[in-house]
Amino acid sequence: MLTKRGLFTLTLLIYSSVLAAQKVPKNGWHLKDYSTDNYYGISLEKAYAFLKEKGIKPHSIIVGILETGIDTAHEDLISVLWQNRSEIGGNRLDDDHNGYVDDIHGWNFLGGASGNVIVTTSEWTRVYWRYKTKFDGKSIDTNTLSRLEKYEYVLWLKAKSGVIGKSLSKGRLDTMRAYIGTVVFCDSILQILLDKPVYDTKTLANWKPGLKGEIELKEFMSGVFEQFDTKQLENVIAIKELRNYVEGEELKANSEKEAPTDKRRMFTGNDDTDPATLRYGNDNIWSGPNLHGTHVAGIIGAARNNGKGIDGIANAVSLMCVRCTSDGDEYDKDIAAAIRYAVDNGAKVINMSFGKSLSPDKLMIDDAVRYAIQKDVLIVHAAGNSGRDINGFDNFPNPRFLFSDSVASNWITVGASDYKGYPASFSNYGNKIVDVFAPGVAIYATTPGEVRYTSLDGTSMASPVVAGVAAILREYFPALTAAEIKNIIVKSVTDASSSLNNSSDNEQKWIKNICISGGILNAFTAVKLAYEYSKK
Repeated sequence: MLTKRGLFTLTLLIYSSVLAAQKVPKNGWHLKDYSTDNYYGISLEKAYAFLKEKGIKPHSIIVGILETGIDTAHEDLISVLWQNRSEIGGNRLDDDHNGYVDDIHGWNFLGGASGNVIVTTSEWTRVYWRYKTKFDGKSIDTNTLSRLEKYEYVLWLKAKSGVIGKSLSKGRLDTMRAYIGTVVFCDSILQILLDKPVYDTKTLANWKPGLKGEIELKEFMSGVFEQFDTKQLENVIAIKELRNYVEGEELKANSEKEAPTDKRRMFTGNDDTDPATLRYGNDNIWSGPNLHGTHVAGIIGAARNNGKGIDGIANAVSLMCVRCTSDGDEYDKDIAAAIRYAVDNGAKVINMSFGKSLSPDKLMIDDAVRYAIQKDVLIVHAAGNSGRDINGFDNFPNPRFLFSDSVASNWITVGASDYKGYPASFSNYGNKIVDVFAPGVAIYATTPGEVRYTSLDGTSMASPVVAGVAAILREYFPALTAAEIKNIIVKSVTDASSSLNNSSDNEQKWIKNICISGGILNAFTAVKLAYEYSKK
């Protein structure tokens, strides 16, 4: 996942902004135009009006969504999912001989015949134990190390500093376990009182208890829901997230004393250090914590003009889900394999809304990115939610190739902005690495379960906004290359600084000073510039 979980918070929502000062339209402020709607959205309808005026018709393209999973039965996604026409679903045969059995809508690199990985250990723990025997307790002369060994040694020292002495105490873990036990008990009673095994925040808020005990029960469970920064949440999802969080903390607590159990290898049967073995996993792309992936998918391409829920950004896309990350830190091997899968199966844009601070197998990802460059595939990546300057490139994956000064020409790094034109408080930034900002606060999109839509925050949401616009450019101007699409997006931004005239504003926090483009994504300006490019 892109952000790391704090106590009882959803992974992607840890550094969320609060928009209490103004009511943001739940259904798509990020698509609005500042000049007409007073929201720093992307001017999407103006973009479509321009394309219609010019009589340009779209060509359908595939967008690869590298994610935690997708609700493939969602009413607003089911009609836009990528269909592998060469595969016969359910016959357990590799009909198209691509090495992946029944990959109808995509592939899951975190699964196998015996099940699916739901929670992974942190990369800090994995790196610490991976190189502990090699470096711990030894006098290391870095002058004798190869470039790769020096990289590994620096990684190990960093991981050691993040593992030793950083885990929660046994008493704190016991308190957390007891708290979850109380939550489960109270939830079971509420299910009976509400006559609903599955209920959400709104249902609980509307319930009018009569007895004192019932009132206390409502207040307690409302407090549980409030720990998640989303307006609508189901009880089952809340409890699942709480349990996943505690499991992650338990893994962290054990990490100082013993190497973590490699659940990934147990389920997949795959060696994460071997770049040559790419045919592993299963077809279960809906498994795991799929809230994040479902939301990202909807932002990019939820069915437009169907009278349901929301309109996605791109109107002629097929959404291919490649499950390669879960609760915890993703493995570099899975990301590299997922990029290659998406490229080989026709994706022209890839969205990656995740990140971490260590990357032991960055060379694998670099090779996959070079492969995407060869195949003219654009990669869009979220900048991260730590609220820090990432010009130092300690946010992974990133576009700078290891042991090189070169940067991937097909890669866009995205920060998150709010409706007023400021960078979101949680968003990473950097005028040498972050290409553009895009709306990433209170983004209303698709979610799994009975609550079909909700608003979430994060650069995880800003990245698919850019990916959606990139998809439009590739749909309507298919002759443009990935590098040209990136150039157009960077050149066609909105500069919000002119409207930020409050004397208390800190100019260092203005978007114009903290990213390469100096502005916020603008779809209308982008399609006009793409049109000019296409006429050359």
